[in-house]
Amino acid sequence: MDRVSLSILGLSTSQSQMGAYALILQEEGGRARIPIVIGATEAQSIAIALEGLKPPRPLTHDLFLDLSNAYGIALLEVEINKIEEGVFYSQLTFKNNGNKVFIDARTSDAVALAIRFNAPIYATKAVLDKAGIVMDIELPEDSSQTKELPKKISKKTLISNLEKELKTAIEQENYEEASRIQKELAELKASDE
Repeated sequence: MDRVSLSILGLSTSQSQMGAYALILQEEGGRARIPIVIGATEAQSIAIALEGLKPPRPLTHDLFLDLSNAYGIALLEVEINKIEEGVFYSQLTFKNNGNKVFIDARTSDAVALAIRFNAPIYATKAVLDKAGIVMDIELPEDSSQTKELPKKISKKTLISNLEKELKTAIEQENYEEASRIQKELAELKASDE
């Protein structure tokens, strides 16, 4: 099966869904980009890993990394292998005691883990053909415009968006969701200390 190597171009707020984010993956050596709409929690986890921040207590993806390291499990690669009705599907390839193990995962979780394990990210050619957006403009690598596309999410923006989601959850009397968001906010704010 033909596939292409991808790198993370950045995160931006989603233009299509309120409270969601767009993870932008870029074809290495090419002009195609794959935008994937993800939730605030996954965006936070990806942003923290990209910025090299270390929360005082491990987030879920950090815990997964720690557990894998404790048992000698390595993430070899992530492959985005399918898209159906706008939903991306991924497969994680792990190695443990010389055996390869394949596990299905949400693409947002797969990317969050790939960053932490320093594992490569691939997409099948079929996914790239179906979901890839080819940039028609050529910008030089050192162009200041290149650095601004897309805008990366700052920690301040993540906190602001989570606070809005918390307010909405409370107004809707969804206290379980409000509690989850409060915990995320506390962990994110504590990573500054």
